[in-house]
Amino acid sequence: MTQQQTIRLAVIDDDSGFVTVLAKRIEATGWQHRQVASVIPPEELVAMKLNALLVDPAVLGDEGWSYLERVCGMLPDLGVIVCTGRSTVAQRVRGLRLGVDDWIAKPCHPEEVMARIEAVSRRRRRSQPRVEAGPMLAGEMEIRADQFQAFVGGTSLDLTRREFELLLLLADAEGQVLEREAIYQRVWGYAMAHGDRSVDVFVRKLRQKLEKRSPGWGYIHTHFGVGYRFDPEPVDGTVPPPAAAKAAEPAEAPDSQLVHSSFTAA
Repeated sequence: MTQQQTIRLAVIDDDSGFVTVLAKRIEATGWQHRQVASVIPPEELVAMKLNALLVDPAVLGDEGWSYLERVCGMLPDLGVIVCTGRSTVAQRVRGLRLGVDDWIAKPCHPEEVMARIEAVSRRRRRSQPRVEAGPMLAGEMEIRADQFQAFVGGTSLDLTRREFELLLLLADAEGQVLEREAIYQRVWGYAMAHGDRSVDVFVRKLRQKLEKRSPGWGYIHTHFGVGYRFDPEPVDGTVPPPAAAKAAEPAEAPDSQLVHSSFTAA
């Protein structure tokens, strides 16, 4: 592995036998790593400039789910891998939908764990936004890949990581109809299970946020039985004034749009 491919990893796990064997393999590979048996605050994870986090939520007790949600939300570039004991399908699905990149069941071989960490880190590197590309403009919206966020009139839409990844995928394919299965594969990273409605749920959340900030525009269009198309269009067929301009006109009445802003392995 070259210096450019060296992985910076944090491990949150109190399984001493597993951690000891894994640490020896990691050291032999030349990765940089830190192992703890308790919570690492998300703010500290940011300062560590990690590529990946390997965590057993059972160590975190009742705070496991909320911790995963905070980490995935605050560190969109971080690869998060859960490695834990027995779990239910519902627990695994919940974790993946929160933003976890992979879920490994113990007992497991350290080589497989490291291979999965490498795979997640590769996917993260490939999905890094091209900062030099600049913002993408669509209707009243400005999409900033360098900030993993979208803005209307200078105000953030407060998108989650998953919502932003979905929006960026649709916007990059402007005018094209993307099938639900293809969207799921690209955004979630694995094949969509039969009957899974995650894409529809997240599109609905996106639309709600867009309608609050940019009510005069329609952005995401449904193609029933197929998927979705991103194509900014004025709702009434005429181009409304920009959101920022409307807020600045003294003669207009102000448009009030306040946006209020246990894991136990079975």
